[in-house]
Amino acid sequence: MFGGCSMGDWSLVHRIDVQQGNVISQDALNQLAPGMTRRQVQYVMGSPMITDTFHKNRWDYIYRMQPGEGKVTEQHVTLFFNGDTLSSISGTMHPQKTGQGTPVAHEQVTLVVPPEKRTPPGLLSRFWYWITFRDINKTGTD
Repeated sequence: MFGGCSMGDWSLVHRIDVQQGNVISQDALNQLAPGMTRRQVQYVMGSPMITDTFHKNRWDYIYRMQPGEGKVTEQHVTLFFNGDTLSSISGTMHPQKTGQGTPVAHEQVTLVVPPEKRTPPGLLSRFWYWITFRDINKTGTD
């Protein structure tokens, strides 16, 4: 009786598409250039999938698509920083130069990153600073 279950066509079973990681688009990669700050890169690419605690100057973006029917595809891009600036890019995808392969829609891109907005501390934060004798106007991490 159980042997009959293994025979036959199971194409009626629906398999979902499984997407994991950061979606890496060619348009976003084309906007990257050496010398960009970490904030600018994060604004363009989003938060990295992996930030290694032992290699703070390396960000990894990984995308894996496993369709219900078909072949698994994987893409990864590794960004290396020198201090706060982008120094090199490696991985399965690279920025395209103008005139190679698919035409790039924008020849020159001006990237404006909005300033970091600092919100005033709430009532509980002010109370905590008052109890711990800390300066509420101090910038940086405690």
